[in-house]
Amino acid sequence: MTHLEDQHYINLVLNGNTNSFAALVDRYKDMVYTLSVKMLNNKEEAEEISQDTFIKIYNALNKFKGESKFSTWVYKVTYNTCLDALKKKKKANNVSYIEDFSEHQTKALEGILDSIDEKERNQAIQECLEELPGEDAFLLTLYYFDDQSVEEIAKVMNNSEANIKVKLFRARKKLASILKKRLEPEMLDYYEYERR
Repeated sequence: MTHLEDQHYINLVLNGNTNSFAALVDRYKDMVYTLSVKMLNNKEEAEEISQDTFIKIYNALNKFKGESKFSTWVYKVTYNTCLDALKKKKKANNVSYIEDFSEHQTKALEGILDSIDEKERNQAIQECLEELPGEDAFLLTLYYFDDQSVEEIAKVMNNSEANIKVKLFRARKKLASILKKRLEPEMLDYYEYERR
């Protein structure tokens, strides 16, 4: 569904054809659910938040001005709904990570990830994302798996592009440290030795 098709269904809903909203739900339900799971790290809560998100989207559909893509607006509503849920729960983060992860070690990890097949790599990254704080997992999912630009993510998260770049950098460092713990140390040592 293109931007024009999204706008077509939005116009139908706004003109009283409420059944047309189902087409928008079908288009974005998997994306909303996946992002909710990443942020909340709980499938049952993600289902509930997904429903809340679509209720909010439906109720605020007349506020969508088309200044950005509809998908960007949906991401933003999802993000804010998840944030509200997290604030209510006041979840404590107990993720430990290495702050001083060198550029050399990051390149070594990227080399190892490049050496395994794409399905295996994506699976490893998805598992590691579950260990990250919700906002970091959400950010990395948008950037790597949903191919959102820094500009689009800045709109979704209501931040400056510079701030998103910093958040991306920090989230990638956290992800790299979790990946490092998961990968066999011998593989990492071997790769680092070869790069010297």
